[in-house]
Amino acid sequence: MTELGIWKPLDPAAAAEVFRTMDAPWWIAGGWAIDAFIGRKTREHGDLDVGILRRDQLKAQAQLALWDLQAADPPGKLRPWRHGETLPLTVQDVWCRPSPESAWGLQLMLDEAEGDEWEYRRNRAVHRPVESLTWQDAKGVPYLAAEVQLLYAAARLSPKHEQDFAACRPLLSAVQAGWLATALRLAHPGHPWIEGLS
Repeated sequence: MTELGIWKPLDPAAAAEVFRTMDAPWWIAGGWAIDAFIGRKTREHGDLDVGILRRDQLKAQAQLALWDLQAADPPGKLRPWRHGETLPLTVQDVWCRPSPESAWGLQLMLDEAEGDEWEYRRNRAVHRPVESLTWQDAKGVPYLAAEVQLLYAAARLSPKHEQDFAACRPLLSAVQAGWLATALRLAHPGHPWIEGLS
């Protein structure tokens, strides 16, 4: 429960049913992506993040045409996402629920891209091919790559993000750890995780 309403997040399988027919990339992000990478549930999740590229936002809006969609306008206000409205860069997420009377089911996260390259919004020198941004589990559900999820978490260190890093670190390949270390040096110089990635 927040001052903005109750959350009853979908699980990844239910979200996959919602987005499976969308003609654009999408993926499960946040703590669910960390749990999928680790292979076990590490904690309860208060919400469910679904990532898309900003340029595909109207496709996602159409996919959720019957839902109540509220753009999160900084600093923390929700407002209706009007049909056909292209959201400004200041809006990075949209709260979504099946109806205005329902609990919130998922949070739509808007990611930046240029051509075939995903770009980290905090420092666009950090990028990678869109096609390398996700992986799929045995059921075909796409998840954000763990090293990218950890990069997002690194911007706001908290006990749960430290726990995520500690759980993921032994499982990261040399390529994944190297990418994350380079990304952190560019976007968050001096970050405490860098040393642990070498």
